[in-house]
Amino acid sequence: MADTTFGPQGWTPERLGELKGKTFVITGANAGAGFQATRILLAKGAHVVMLNRSAEKSTAAVKALTDEFGAGAKVGFVQMDLADLASVRDAAAEVLNTVPRIDALICNAAIAQVPTRELTKDGFESQLGTNHYGHFVLCGMLFDHLEKAQGRIVVVASQGYKLGLKTIRFDDINWDKNYSANAAYSQSKLAQMMFAYELQDKVRAAGKQVDVFVCHPGASATSLIKTSGGLVTRFVWWLMTKSPMVQTAKQGAYPEVMCATESGLEQRALYGPTGRMEFVGPVGRGSLEPHAYDKAVMSKLWERSEKETGFRWSL
Repeated sequence: MADTTFGPQGWTPERLGELKGKTFVITGANAGAGFQATRILLAKGAHVVMLNRSAEKSTAAVKALTDEFGAGAKVGFVQMDLADLASVRDAAAEVLNTVPRIDALICNAAIAQVPTRELTKDGFESQLGTNHYGHFVLCGMLFDHLEKAQGRIVVVASQGYKLGLKTIRFDDINWDKNYSANAAYSQSKLAQMMFAYELQDKVRAAGKQVDVFVCHPGASATSLIKTSGGLVTRFVWWLMTKSPMVQTAKQGAYPEVMCATESGLEQRALYGPTGRMEFVGPVGRGSLEPHAYDKAVMSKLWERSEKETGFRWSL
């Protein structure tokens, strides 16, 4: 059932007030939903720092944004490759040195449906390494900075968590055997959600002042599939974009902007479109399957993530 808590159209940017003095850090913000989220926030006077892999695309994105909002628009980027933990650490260090406060960190970047098994520079299956491990380290390095502003972490997940194994394949987490593009992607997005929900528990236990929210963009016309999916997947997705089952990239940005700004949200929840199949429709609180917050699996994943990345959180 559609959630109309925020009105018949669900949450929309019209709910946003002035954001001058607020700073938002967004991964993967030079295209798609991340770029649209940046536009929405800049329109309200916020400062946005994009963390992107491509310097060339980032420079073009910054130019497009300053052309739209004026030379005074507070937007910039730090180069970061989530698939390279050394790059993540360097980027986080630069943010800590150059950004006085962070009101919200939006973990938006992702790769999806990589057709053949690939490894990151650190030897992880590419989707798990990029989508989960990269953000795991980034959030950990920026956490204390976020707490100073009593800020938020927003994890952009996917309805794909409902597919695949619906758990973490600890005995072969990197898919050395029987690799499946869809199942590996589903595991990576489930891992992101479990990280967020476990972080909520740890933050509460430690008495820290950071809120953690999880959302998904629904079926949105972004470049995600086009940039990392296989030929057949890209073709099927292209057909879907011609149907009412797919919305615009701007609409896909609404859940992450909402989670970065709206008050009164529940943490153990999943926000996104709540209309047909939760692909499109009014943005609000959607359904959340219990396997996404299985405590035993969440705790084991956290320990495994610290071991694999070599990064130990200080909570």
